[in-house]
Amino acid sequence: MSSLPNDTDNTAAADLAAPTIPTPVEAAATQVHLPTADDANDIAPGLVTLRRALHENVEVGLDLPVTQKLVLDAIEGLDVEVSTGEGLSSIVVVLRGGARKEDSTGVVPSVLLRGDMDGLPVTEATGFDFAATSGRMHACGHDLHTAGLVGALKLLHRDRDSLPGDVVFMFQPGEEGFDGAGKMIDEGVLDAAGPRVKAAFGIHVSADADLGVGSSRPGSYMAAFSKMTITVNGKGTHASRPATGKDPIQVGAMLVGQLQEYVTRRFDIFDPLVITVGQFNGGTAPNVVPDFATLVVSVRTFSEAVTSRAEVELPQLVRDLVAAHGLSADVEYEQILPPTINDDAEAEFFLSTFTDLFGEQRTVRKANPLPGSEDFSRVLDAVPGAYGHFGVALPNLPVEEREANHSPRARHSDDGLADQALFLAHLAGRRLAQLSEG
Repeated sequence: MSSLPNDTDNTAAADLAAPTIPTPVEAAATQVHLPTADDANDIAPGLVTLRRALHENVEVGLDLPVTQKLVLDAIEGLDVEVSTGEGLSSIVVVLRGGARKEDSTGVVPSVLLRGDMDGLPVTEATGFDFAATSGRMHACGHDLHTAGLVGALKLLHRDRDSLPGDVVFMFQPGEEGFDGAGKMIDEGVLDAAGPRVKAAFGIHVSADADLGVGSSRPGSYMAAFSKMTITVNGKGTHASRPATGKDPIQVGAMLVGQLQEYVTRRFDIFDPLVITVGQFNGGTAPNVVPDFATLVVSVRTFSEAVTSRAEVELPQLVRDLVAAHGLSADVEYEQILPPTINDDAEAEFFLSTFTDLFGEQRTVRKANPLPGSEDFSRVLDAVPGAYGHFGVALPNLPVEEREANHSPRARHSDDGLADQALFLAHLAGRRLAQLSEG
């Protein structure tokens, strides 16, 4: 949903040519054959073609008919169970393992992999020969997420006979502010294989991070996002006689500063609250004190405790401050997304799998959470799992010329698609092997 800063180690080597992967891979005590780098490279040209078609035909929101068809065409003929959404253009694919067996809880385990498919209302300025010209753009790299997930499906499909459980592939519309993940959960994606999935994983590409570098961390990973809409109710008058009215713009301007001061004095810097007044609207003419002014505030938090506390304290603070000036305020507070919190054990598995495939020099353990928000938080709120990032900066683009996700000039390389697909496939296959032994 948001553009993310490049806080990976830019000195890390991103040698994409030679990951060391045993053939076949043995996971836990269960013999599971998983794809190799050669397997991934074999399907890479098709993934690049798909990614570029998705990029050129980008759609926004929950209704993505062209995108949906491109994905369905790409997976046609595979021995899988496919269903599409009722209220959105989602696709859920279930790949049944050929060596399915019950785990210690008496069910056949399943693991979920997710890729979001929607773009943004941004006019593209990348200069790509496959750039979109519709005023919409895959500025957040979801075209790569989708193509990478198709690749993981194709790789695991080749080795499905050895899988001891099932894999659910979640092709999701509406991540960019439409809560597509929540809607897919409501339509049953977590239970698509029968029993609820035991683990869920996803990755997000970053246009300004070194190509091939993966990153994540246990615990809090991305911020919760809440929106506070404030209407300061005043009394209009002539601008030459402000004392005869009650100026909502002056009081609104006071709120901008006071909200920031409150945060620094009342919230722990190690479990922070980030507030930005993104909209401030009031008045119709320079010689008029208006009746009201409206502020729309973004609130980012990194834990459930601070998320809940902010919802209680901030509206009351606003009302009290405005009342002290003799005006009133109407406050609407909405929790848009919960924080993205990685399960500790699943995050360690995520990082160790990436390191095993691609080496320590390409693996970054983030020291701090990211301030952006992500609706995969809905999935991780329901089942254990982990989320992380994957660098896809153009390999020959100088660091100072890279632009972050959501920029109209964000240029995502498709050179890492094979590695994305390989990594996702190994996350699912290896985790199934562990679960089948548990």
